Amino acid sequence: MPWLEHDNVRLYHELDDTHEAGKPVLVLSNSLGTSLGMWAPQLDALRQHFRLLRYDQRGHGQTSVPDAPFGVAQLGGDVLALLDHYDIDLALFCGLSMGGLTGLWLAAHHGERFPRMVVSNTAPLIGSQQGWNDRIALVERGGMAAITDKLMSWFSPGYPEAHPTAIDGFMKVFLATPTAGYNGCCAAIRDADLRAQLPNIRVPLLVIGGTHDVSTPPAQTQAIADGVPGAQYVQLAAGHLSNWEQADGYTEALVSFLTTGVVREVAHG
Repeated sequence: MPWLEHDNVRLYHELDDTHEAGKPVLVLSNSLGTSLGMWAPQLDALRQHFRLLRYDQRGHGQTSVPDAPFGVAQLGGDVLALLDHYDIDLALFCGLSMGGLTGLWLAAHHGERFPRMVVSNTAPLIGSQQGWNDRIALVERGGMAAITDKLMSWFSPGYPEAHPTAIDGFMKVFLATPTAGYNGCCAAIRDADLRAQLPNIRVPLLVIGGTHDVSTPPAQTQAIADGVPGAQYVQLAAGHLSNWEQADGYTEALVSFLTTGVVREVAHG
């Protein structure tokens, strides 16, 4: 079944059926206001190397909205519950934005289960308390339509005009996100501060940043790489959703690091 009942949440997920020998499981964790569909540009290439486990974060996509407040520990716990459900002891991981924050928590608290990890367009502390509170209030008053400017800010100048179909797809998912689910995740991000935990992370880590990312600017993604011992860093000429704007470079870096532990040269910006 594509749903797992866990911690009063019905987690929607999709696990590839293939059991090819030697194919490790790769967990893909989506960002705020999106769904597991955000990984579409990477799927064909990734399936050549990995068995993919994608899921919708709490209150997003087809995953239910929790009744009670939750934090980043619960977001990470959802990943662990999925792995345990399928008796997967070890898995690779890639998360973007909120998904990357989830990954950092997992690396800090359950690193023994993740041989390698990629976090992109994220930070150990994202935004400000007031900024998140203001956004939550806007959504409470006007619904998701009141903050569509946040979605548009994810993209580099000129990208929306050049890729209207992609933008329409993101907008549809964004507007369909339950307000309670979105605000619950906003509160979880608001309350998360993993800065002090970075030096203790021992998981081999690749950090991907975007030159034009205004949500988690390059200085913040670079700070993760500087703070985690041995972490590698790649910066792409992209906005917040770098896996779409620079799909080839993102996928190349992801596959290279997760298969070899080394990032070959990719297009930087």
